[in-house]
Amino acid sequence: MMLHAWHNYKRYAWGKNELRPLSRCPHWGGIFLFHHLGATIVDALDTLYIMGLEKEYREGRDWIEREFSLDRINAELNVFETNIRFVGGMLTLYAFTGDPLYKERAQQIADKLLPAFKTRTGIPYGLVSTETGAARNHEWASDGNSILAEFGTLHLEFTYLSDITGNPVYRERVQTIRQVLKKLRKPKGLYPNYLNPETGKWGQCHISLGGLGDSYYEYLLKSWLQSGQRDAEAREMYDEAMQAILEKMVRISRGGLIYVSDLTNNWMEHKMDHLACFSGGMFALGAATRQNAYTDRYMAVGKGIANTCHESYIRTPTQLGPETFRFSEALEARALRSQEKAYVLRPETFESYFVLWRLTHDQKYRDWGWEGVLALEKHCRTPYGYSGLRNVYQQPPPKDDVQQSYFLAETLKYLYLLFSDDSVLPLDKWVFNTEAHPLPIKGANVYYREAPLTLKAPKDS
Repeated sequence: MMLHAWHNYKRYAWGKNELRPLSRCPHWGGIFLFHHLGATIVDALDTLYIMGLEKEYREGRDWIEREFSLDRINAELNVFETNIRFVGGMLTLYAFTGDPLYKERAQQIADKLLPAFKTRTGIPYGLVSTETGAARNHEWASDGNSILAEFGTLHLEFTYLSDITGNPVYRERVQTIRQVLKKLRKPKGLYPNYLNPETGKWGQCHISLGGLGDSYYEYLLKSWLQSGQRDAEAREMYDEAMQAILEKMVRISRGGLIYVSDLTNNWMEHKMDHLACFSGGMFALGAATRQNAYTDRYMAVGKGIANTCHESYIRTPTQLGPETFRFSEALEARALRSQEKAYVLRPETFESYFVLWRLTHDQKYRDWGWEGVLALEKHCRTPYGYSGLRNVYQQPPPKDDVQQSYFLAETLKYLYLLFSDDSVLPLDKWVFNTEAHPLPIKGANVYYREAPLTLKAPKDS
């Protein structure tokens, strides 16, 4: 699967961001538009390395050395996506190999993102120009606010980058974000998805463990793990947030399915995003890494969410899950609206299977993963790569003609690791960023490669 996806990307879209497998040409409509950033190369390279595909890995490494540069383009970058895919990808490759090329590239990319942090609060804007450093928020975001899942999903990468470069500026930027969030009053203990970066006030009171909120909570837990469990503040904030979510947002359907609802102005919308399916693994990982009053509840909810996401898959003719699924008196774990019925090669359900397999060794998680492999091969594989589906309930399902870069970075990586030995990237030595780029755990992993602190943060960064 990985070779089929990679070779067709190389043949029809090399150096561009993503492949359109039906059209056999580059995909220009993604997050990074027409800029030649090689998103699939950077995203996929650690997966190739883990799989031992040395020839393909070397092709990608050579392209990065010769071609990758943000100095050659005039682009408005999405800070969050650039961080998790490009900074995260480069950091993982540096940890794996010790090749200074990757550390240099990671630092160059992060430096292009730093102007976005020049706000009154230190909460960054979502978009930044590579040429001028001008920053702004997405036009579609509520009242021009910054988004929790975006500014809250920088900590793993920026902390590690400070440790391997000796430059504290990156850690200082994300610590500022942490402190702003810690001090803010949370309505009923919950974090709204929108925050004004100039006033430091919450925007629309929409709360979700799916899109707009998801990876912030993931990074609280994983920052604690990455620190060798020394970052007690992160774990404390994680547990507090999860207690509020468990009380206010986790529900059980009439049929016994555990799900996490969205909240908008105290109104509960009984739906769950595919993006929230990562939380099965997150809850389980939180349970397995600390014994406390919440442990049993975390594990039960983690297993329950993974089961619910599996149900959303097997209740479709394609055996692949929809983008959003709903719960009511009349239906469970099923999409209703046309835009909710797509499957865009997402990894989150397979991510939870992987984590739960590693923690429990319950065979059903491998069985469920294999069901997913068969469904991907039957419905998403094309002669020239893999495509997402526009409607998982339709037979045959119409394809969207996009091979997402995260399909190689996340979906195929998690499926590969699900069937690998536990000694391959053990969870007590590695923590995965939200793009599935594994980063070493400090004090537990010889590949952490920490550098001495040698630099002071520049005043104008």
